[in-house]
Amino acid sequence: MILEVDGVAFTYRSAPVIREVTFGVRPHQILAILGPNGVGKTTLLKCMNAILKPKAGSIFVDEIDLLRADRMEIARKVGYVPQRCEAGRLTAFDAILLGRRPHIRWDVTEADLRIVEAAIRMLDLEALSLRYIDEMSGGELQKVSIARALVQEPRVLLLDEPTSSLDLKNQLEILGIVRSVVTDHDVAAVMTMHDLNMALRYADRFIFLKEGVIHAAGGHEVVTPETIEAVYGVPVTVERYNGFRVVVPLASGSTC
Repeated sequence: MILEVDGVAFTYRSAPVIREVTFGVRPHQILAILGPNGVGKTTLLKCMNAILKPKAGSIFVDEIDLLRADRMEIARKVGYVPQRCEAGRLTAFDAILLGRRPHIRWDVTEADLRIVEAAIRMLDLEALSLRYIDEMSGGELQKVSIARALVQEPRVLLLDEPTSSLDLKNQLEILGIVRSVVTDHDVAAVMTMHDLNMALRYADRFIFLKEGVIHAAGGHEVVTPETIEAVYGVPVTVERYNGFRVVVPLASGSTC
């Protein structure tokens, strides 16, 4: 396992948010953390990056205890892409270069610049590299955020709702990039997601959170109508279309 999470719990103002969360992720896997709003998905992700300190449990990446590591060591092991990124007055190139900070001792080296340029090419950002990030669209800014995480050369990528507020084309492009990175490099990715169909299309493993605990976990076999209804309170069917499993809600709703 690259990532091992064991018995993690987090409490906010004496109220438990997540409890006894345990799982592992292997290289080349994408894990989707699923569940309705307020069940602790983002909290769990922030615990995994030691942004939040769990009340109990342990988190290891490559056998390094992240809860005892310093911020620079964590940044060399974990790349974090938040749901919303600060859009300061930086060019895309400079914003991505900031991701090299955990590896820079004195000055930026030629090797650092080559790594940044490779990430820019990978995410097809060449035409945007000198544009200011506060002038970019949501999809462009998300690409910059992923590139910045990639140049950290992490072992684990954490992405908090990476397709939030993106149109369909950008959703497919961003998740396709994540899939390619995980497939082609010795890394794993953990993503919080709301779109079950996008999760089924791109993820290998799934965790369903309900009331702060793991309700179901595993491969595609755990994404069942019974699990989805128990977690979301919505009756669905799971069909297969064009080679992909698709979740279809059965609940009636208003039409307009």
